[in-house]
Amino acid sequence: MKHCARCRTLFECKMGDVANCQCNSVEISEEAREFLKGTSYDDCLCRNCMAEIDQMVKFRLQHSFPIQRELMVEGLHYYIDNDYFVFTELYHLQRGYCCGNNCRHCAYGNKRQ
Repeated sequence: MKHCARCRTLFECKMGDVANCQCNSVEISEEAREFLKGTSYDDCLCRNCMAEIDQMVKFRLQHSFPIQRELMVEGLHYYIDNDYFVFTELYHLQRGYCCGNNCRHCAYGNKRQ
């Protein structure tokens, strides 16, 4: 049993039997695989997280990064918490790089705990 490196959900990992592991049942795009190589996730991800990352990568390929504040969509790119803008994981992924500030929703695995 392992905890997902992204969401901390407990799942069964069959590292010694990858053909029967839950991660083998998720089809992700080559772009998502490349994205994951550039993250700091140092352990396995659960099936749900792999699928979510694949969807975010597909979204990023179809939609440009909102460079102006008025182009950002509340709930999609950010939300308000105690009068502060908090950028979502999708926003960080669309931006295309990690800023190294341990953001709450870092798409690159550098989330603050």
